[in-house]
Amino acid sequence: MQQMLLCCLQMPKGSKLGHLPACPSHPVPLIPAQVLAPHCCVCSQCLPGLCHWERGWLEGDCGGWAGFLPFPGQCSVQCTLIPGGRLGRGSWHSAQAGNGLHSTPCCVPSEREGGSVWVRMRPLLWAACSQLLPRAAGLCAPKPAVTTMVTASHHSLRPPALLAASSSPASVSAGLLQPLVPGSRAPSCWSSQFNVPPSALLVARPVGVCSMMKLPVQASAEGLDVAFVGVPLDTGTSNRPGARFGPRQIRAESAMLRRFNGSTGAAPFDSLRVADIGDVNVNLYNLPDSCRLIRDSYQEIVASGCVPLTLGGDHTITYPILQALAAKHGPVGLVHVDAHTDTGDTALGQRIYHGSSFRRCAEEGLLDCGRVVQIGIRGSSYDPDPQKYCREQGFRVVPAEECWMKSLEPLMREVRAQMGERPMYISFDIDGLDPAYAPGTGTPEIAGLTPAQALEIIRGCKGLNIVGCDLVEVAPMYDASGNTALLGANLLFEMLCVLPGVKTL
Repeated sequence: MQQMLLCCLQMPKGSKLGHLPACPSHPVPLIPAQVLAPHCCVCSQCLPGLCHWERGWLEGDCGGWAGFLPFPGQCSVQCTLIPGGRLGRGSWHSAQAGNGLHSTPCCVPSEREGGSVWVRMRPLLWAACSQLLPRAAGLCAPKPAVTTMVTASHHSLRPPALLAASSSPASVSAGLLQPLVPGSRAPSCWSSQFNVPPSALLVARPVGVCSMMKLPVQASAEGLDVAFVGVPLDTGTSNRPGARFGPRQIRAESAMLRRFNGSTGAAPFDSLRVADIGDVNVNLYNLPDSCRLIRDSYQEIVASGCVPLTLGGDHTITYPILQALAAKHGPVGLVHVDAHTDTGDTALGQRIYHGSSFRRCAEEGLLDCGRVVQIGIRGSSYDPDPQKYCREQGFRVVPAEECWMKSLEPLMREVRAQMGERPMYISFDIDGLDPAYAPGTGTPEIAGLTPAQALEIIRGCKGLNIVGCDLVEVAPMYDASGNTALLGANLLFEMLCVLPGVKTL
């Protein structure tokens, strides 16, 4: 796909048959494809790579977008056709290297009916391909300084640039489909300048790279407002392992998520530039070294001005993450949803494990202890007063019993007042929920929170100065249905929807 982009979208305008450079990936001559644009050349072996899921966008018989371009009639331009193919509205047939080519008059959009075909078709192809291409194709660029929101429905099969009534080339610029500038980043969806999850109406959910919400994957957080980050570590677990596979399964289940939050009206993908930046390369054989690797990685992320949304991993990972965040923001407030306080001191002689994260954070001054709230705490304990340390530090502990059979909106009003305007962090352990809803975790405890209460907690953080979030302890092998990971993916989406800067439509 990368080479297809190079040969079909970066061919110099005005290239003529017989004077065309060779395709970068195939030693066969390029053929001008008037199906695409009068000056756009496509390698006869690369073209089939274009014609799979993009084909439905560019064909005309079934409502594709190319079919809505004006085709006024025959023109005198002689062009080379793909063998067995035809121009105008209809199916495109894959080119086969070595087949004979023939020339015939073609039907092309009239200059007077919508501007240059080059101006009109090239952005369509770019946007159609942009989500499939690797980072090396030059699809990454700094985030835009100004955002123009487009309200056209993403369910429409026609791009906004074609729905506009204007017939001048400027109308393309007024929309969000800009002509290609080498090295620039084109929009990945017709109605947004930001990265947008592809609609399942256009792209089958099982298709494509398994990224969070099928968003583009980047190698770093540069140019992003928000980054999904996986930390596949579970060597700090005390009971059932398996959370190292949590990020992978959460990403897989996130294919069910869509662009808008239908309940709150939040439109994060029309407000912030979001992408998946992959996983931290942890050391599964050395937990302290893993913490160092995580801390160093997150220092780079926060230095770029990006807000990390983390897919865990066991709860050990929150400790090095908060080390990185506190280095930039100072001590942070914390909304911690969990069955356990995770304020243990040592276990088996070790001070770092998933049950000691927030004790280590408090000791190092990473937390603004007067702004720490722990919700959903429950279960048996080794001490008669397991919450004593939390109270001594000034944490507010809300046991699960105080949450049973009630809405948590009143609680979250108090939490918002407690957090104020200073930076705060959300850490959500999936075992905070009852195992009836989230059995896929390492240390389940009965009588927990419900998914509805989880939504109330996260949505109740709207308006706070959130500098990061995590969703941890999903161990998918203990839930064959995948529902625990699906729940985790939805909670991460809800966290994204309450971040500062997210607009409501």
